[in-house]
Amino acid sequence: MSADEEATLQTLKHYREIIDGLIAKHDGRIFGTGGDSVIAEFGSTVEAVRCAITIQEELRIENAELAEENQMKFRIGVNVGDVMVEDDNLYGDGVNIAARLEGEAEAGGICISGSAFDQVKNKLSIGFEDIGPQQVKNIAEPVPAFRVVPGPVTVAPTTAPPPVTRRWRIPAIAAAVIIIAAGGLFSWQPWITKVEAANPDNLAFPLPDKPSIAVLPFENLSDDTKQDFLGDGITENITTALSRVAEMFVIPRTTTRAYKGKPVRVAQVAEDLGVRYVLEGSVQQSGDQVRVTAQLIDAIKGHHIWTDRYEREVKDTFALQDEITFNILTALEVKLTDGERARGLRGNTKNLEAYQLVRRGMGIYFRFTKEGNPEARKLFEEAVELDPNYAFGWNILGWTHQMSSARGWSEEPAQAKARALELANKALALDPSGGAPYLLLAKISRDGGRYDEAIDFAEKAVALLPNNPIAVTVLATTLTFAGRPEEAPPLIQNVKRFSPITPSSLLRSEGWAYHSLGRYEEAIAAFESARVRNPKGVASLAWLAMTYADAGRMEEAHAAAQEVLKLSPGFSAKGFVNSGMAFKDRTKPERALATLLQLGLPE
Repeated sequence: MSADEEATLQTLKHYREIIDGLIAKHDGRIFGTGGDSVIAEFGSTVEAVRCAITIQEELRIENAELAEENQMKFRIGVNVGDVMVEDDNLYGDGVNIAARLEGEAEAGGICISGSAFDQVKNKLSIGFEDIGPQQVKNIAEPVPAFRVVPGPVTVAPTTAPPPVTRRWRIPAIAAAVIIIAAGGLFSWQPWITKVEAANPDNLAFPLPDKPSIAVLPFENLSDDTKQDFLGDGITENITTALSRVAEMFVIPRTTTRAYKGKPVRVAQVAEDLGVRYVLEGSVQQSGDQVRVTAQLIDAIKGHHIWTDRYEREVKDTFALQDEITFNILTALEVKLTDGERARGLRGNTKNLEAYQLVRRGMGIYFRFTKEGNPEARKLFEEAVELDPNYAFGWNILGWTHQMSSARGWSEEPAQAKARALELANKALALDPSGGAPYLLLAKISRDGGRYDEAIDFAEKAVALLPNNPIAVTVLATTLTFAGRPEEAPPLIQNVKRFSPITPSSLLRSEGWAYHSLGRYEEAIAAFESARVRNPKGVASLAWLAMTYADAGRMEEAHAAAQEVLKLSPGFSAKGFVNSGMAFKDRTKPERALATLLQLGLPE
């Protein structure tokens, strides 16, 4: 840090001491700072405006002793409105409006809302300039706004107000809020770390009209690679929590996991995915202690909005995930309702060991092997034994029974299917707001030929998880198998916006829909994309071979069939058709089997 930068930093600290002292003097409460701003709440609107005036007068005196290039001028916004308070966080419409008004103030000036003006216009000897209604994001009606007229100000003397005793709580309360910000009025802001900014012209997709974010995989800084699951878990849970807030646009974990273990530029991530904000972080475990760092970056402006470090005992990991998630939401000024927060924050287990067992088991389950399925099941059973209320644990346990039934791995498939149904309903009873059990119910119903019931379950899952590519995959596939393939592509195209790095399962579902519609070239493109996403995926390759044949491109069809045998020497055309083609129209799997045999694949 240069001598000039050090001097600027010391001046800034001095000014903050003045601001903080005056806020306290006027019985205000300071909340967490956001970048270059200070947020304070007051029990009296008159005291809030009086404090704002006093701050600007004191800072004007301080600036008079400095050369113009070294002066720091702050803007202040004042509003009276509903806020919600929890611990050291203040958020809500009242804060959003104050922030917007701060941006309308001049350097060294004050801008107040119409509601604040109505309460102080006859109580303070100051002048105002009506600047008209201002549009505020997430507020339906424009907000009337007034600037305090520059120049000498006379404040009517009053006795100091009595101390206000407050009970800080979540429900909304009316309060006077001021936001004080440097707002870029001087060039070097030491509390903001600059990063390379994304080029808006290079965005693969236009930015949504609400806060958009990608949560990058948290990096494991421990020497033991077996601890990857901890970072993966934090990443997944933060992503899930954010995605359940209607006011946010969140890129799914299935997309962002493509960046795991790779050196990435935040600007490039924002351009690839079409988002403004990127969250990145790291996890380091030592013994029974874990250190997590997280930083939220505005990729378009090219600077950090928020950064923090947490050191906790490993057993406190879940509370830590909640804390990080809530700070992100607050930093982005997203308006929450109590219900959304209850749904969005940490799910249905607080037992770290149970959670770790499920994470380990999922890694084995998704190999989709006859040997791995019972191994994963054992881990899931241990997890729900530790926490009998772990809804997701019961649900994923149910999938292992469904898998063994559908793929012929069970000696008693009917019993396995019944057990899967029992566990899906148990998970749903434990967590009615979770969408995952509906996906299992949809799969069970579809395999049983109950297509209308399957569609109903899949639609319920998508309603709860609207941007989840897995949920949309199940719905799109079910519609196609039920004989309604024309409804699938629009669903898939919509979710692709949220998952630019599209899962192979979704692409394969897209291929099935186009194949059923006779749009073979589009189906081929979808299956080819699925192969790129998962080069070892036999299902996509087998479907590609069939589609080439149906399109009359026999040379390419035979080449794809040979690739199937290279990837899976034990491939069975009959087994493939029976395990993965639950079409209502039974002539479709019959034709598929005939085509695979024609291409030389073993029965």
